[in-house]
Amino acid sequence: MDQVDIRRLSDQATAVLLNKNGTQSSTSGGWMMISTILIEAWDLYAIAFVLLFISDAFHPSAWETGLIGAAVQAGAVAGAFLGGYIADKLGRKKVFIGTMVLFIILALAQGFVQNVAQLIIVRFLLGIPLGSDIANGYAYIMESMSKGQREIMGSRWQFMFGLGEVISLVVIVILYLTGMNHDLLWRLALSLGALPAVFLLIGRMNLPETPLSLLQRGKFVEAKAVSQKLFGDSLDMLPNQDVKIEPPKVSDFLTVIWADPIKRRTAIFGWVSNVLQGLEFAAWGFYIPVIFAVAGIGDPQHNMVGNYLATALVFCLATVSGYIAPLMLPKIGHRGVSMAGFGMAFIALIIGGYAISNQYHYLLIAAAALLMWGHYWDASNGMTLSSMIAPPRFKGTASGFAYMFVKAAVFLGIFVFPKVSAALGPANTTYAVSIISLLGVLSAYFILPEMYGYVETEAGGEAAGMAAAE
Repeated sequence: MDQVDIRRLSDQATAVLLNKNGTQSSTSGGWMMISTILIEAWDLYAIAFVLLFISDAFHPSAWETGLIGAAVQAGAVAGAFLGGYIADKLGRKKVFIGTMVLFIILALAQGFVQNVAQLIIVRFLLGIPLGSDIANGYAYIMESMSKGQREIMGSRWQFMFGLGEVISLVVIVILYLTGMNHDLLWRLALSLGALPAVFLLIGRMNLPETPLSLLQRGKFVEAKAVSQKLFGDSLDMLPNQDVKIEPPKVSDFLTVIWADPIKRRTAIFGWVSNVLQGLEFAAWGFYIPVIFAVAGIGDPQHNMVGNYLATALVFCLATVSGYIAPLMLPKIGHRGVSMAGFGMAFIALIIGGYAISNQYHYLLIAAAALLMWGHYWDASNGMTLSSMIAPPRFKGTASGFAYMFVKAAVFLGIFVFPKVSAALGPANTTYAVSIISLLGVLSAYFILPEMYGYVETEAGGEAAGMAAAE
């Protein structure tokens, strides 16, 4: 067969798979991929909880403090695009096994660093497998689950984020209450991220490659077998032999996305939303324990239990919000979820700035809870939308490219927030961050077409738009 015939059969099989109902196996694989967020959340928020103790140990400057928190995000920027590209070339399974092994090694290494420079370097390297795994995981979800269900699973990442943050907080509070030396505490807290990664690695060992990834690489025999397992369809239109398919060029990715107005508008919103929600979280949500401490909730030198309990309350509510957000998609769609989420965050930040100015502790806690409730809505679907619209041959690349915007924004927010807060004060900084959330509301309203139920086609255009509207 020539390349035209091969591509025609591959596209035909792709169309069948994208409209199939999944099986229990495909659902299990989706949960296994989205569970990666637990590990990232552990690492991201464990460092926020113990940053005060790291400062006592190493006495970093304000810029070094920002880098300690943000280095993993910089690594994830590189890892996201690199991992997505490699996953499109080599397949999903090789990447999601390799990234977990690297994460386990580097998470343990954090416990043995001897100075600020070593900690920053290790955390940068740690971000590479984290970013790679998220990009690859979203591609896996979009290729292994059924229409509608893959959107809901992809939008569960904030629920998993909240769960990981609450678990890390509970563990750190238990360690803190034991009276453990603070230098040992922060080392152990960061290293413990390797434990859930080990369980996730074991659970992933038996997951199959996705049939769509196999199709795009010409592995028709294995694709037919995996499709039967995940979707109950052996793709009889394909020959019982492997073929050689010319690999796509990375440069074609943006060309394909930009050529169709539905894909283009959705991609733009996905990237913009990822930047805005990343800044929204990094410039306030990440520093909630520090903001509470500055406002007088908990004493960093003597007793942080009150601070931790207030933070735990905020993230318990946020976890509930993260669970509810995907359930709202069939009711109000992606556009409605984004607008509501950014809107709640905007209101919460205005209230938060007022509460900080007037030392209203309970109002500040309520504002933080409302912020994270809204944030877990507005951050739920940027990655889902960006991955959903991409053709399978670019699915990993598209996921990785979109995740770069999240991680770049989080890096920037975590890195500069200490300096901005020192210059403007916590209250004025909070008011400034509210502008970010307001931009999110406007972006959802003016840019995003309603995409719930969308089924990707290479041609896109009116047919895709009609599918999304149904």
